[in-house]
Amino acid sequence: MSEMKGLVLSGGEGTRLRPITFTQAKQLIPVANKPVLFYGLESLRRAGIKNVGIVVGDTHREIESAVGKGKDFSLNVTYIHQEKPLGLAHAVLISEFFLEGDDFLMYLGDNILKEELTPYVERFQKEKPDALLLLVEVKNPSQFGVAELKGNRVIRLIEKPEKPPSNLALAGVYLFSPKIISAAKRIKPSWRGELEITDAINELLNHGGKVIFQKAQGWWKDTGKLEDILEANRLVLDDLERQIMGEIKNSNLEGRIKIGKGTVIENSRILGPSIIGENVKVFGSYIGPYTSVQDGVILENVEIENSIILKESIIKNINGRIHFSLIGRGVKILKKNGHPKGVSLMIGERSTIEFTD
Repeated sequence: MSEMKGLVLSGGEGTRLRPITFTQAKQLIPVANKPVLFYGLESLRRAGIKNVGIVVGDTHREIESAVGKGKDFSLNVTYIHQEKPLGLAHAVLISEFFLEGDDFLMYLGDNILKEELTPYVERFQKEKPDALLLLVEVKNPSQFGVAELKGNRVIRLIEKPEKPPSNLALAGVYLFSPKIISAAKRIKPSWRGELEITDAINELLNHGGKVIFQKAQGWWKDTGKLEDILEANRLVLDDLERQIMGEIKNSNLEGRIKIGKGTVIENSRILGPSIIGENVKVFGSYIGPYTSVQDGVILENVEIENSIILKESIIKNINGRIHFSLIGRGVKILKKNGHPKGVSLMIGERSTIEFTD
């Protein structure tokens, strides 16, 4: 049996998450204080995959710094540079030298999947199709690539159809035999100027390839937009276990809360599920459910919930409640005078915001 390799696509620019992604790779934005990309890498390793290629673009230095050679994940990582985001099938083609004719699992680096990948790998190796696609039921299939089915087989993929043949959309997990490479070589760029993986799979089907599918049982999230990142954060925190490692002074902690080493919580109320990293200072504040606070943050006289705060940010004396927000690294949000009633924010790295009357 040939080796199953992993191919993780992390070359996207994250335009829908600007200004955060001007200074941070979108795949490294944390969900429950862990970069999105790490969830996929850990899942690949649990599925028995050891050799992983990561397709990177302009943010390659940051991703390479975070992942390294894969040692922390018990993986062997090879970086594959994509000059421009020219489509998923293009990413497959430039990875041919790494894949070396082996079967592979392709995983989109800004996706999070709750369930394990092992069952998909085992089924692929047992049934030996040319492709196994993970499909997920969606309410708005016309906004996705949608599968047209016949029994347990896929007969066609349609990109954003006006009249969808099913409500099953492509999730960010694909398992392929090497035949997908020759199929990708035969297709032409779409109207977007990209080599589409849906076109390559249809080409595979046109040449008699066997394409099967499996429905996702748990939740799946593409974290390309603010609301999706916050939703993924909520879903991951729902499985949080309580663990208090910091110093708690005259404070009320309720529910599933994780607090890291060196953190001080004083005269505050925290409701779970929420996670607070290491060396965080929280004074006279309320942290509501579904909030993730990374290391080194300072919160003073603040109310915040349903939000993600990145490393070393400082938020002080905000009378209104911050909610549904993603706040970048090293941001300062300070109050001078006045009483804002409520704010929703997506703020880039090392910004300073002062509320005044």
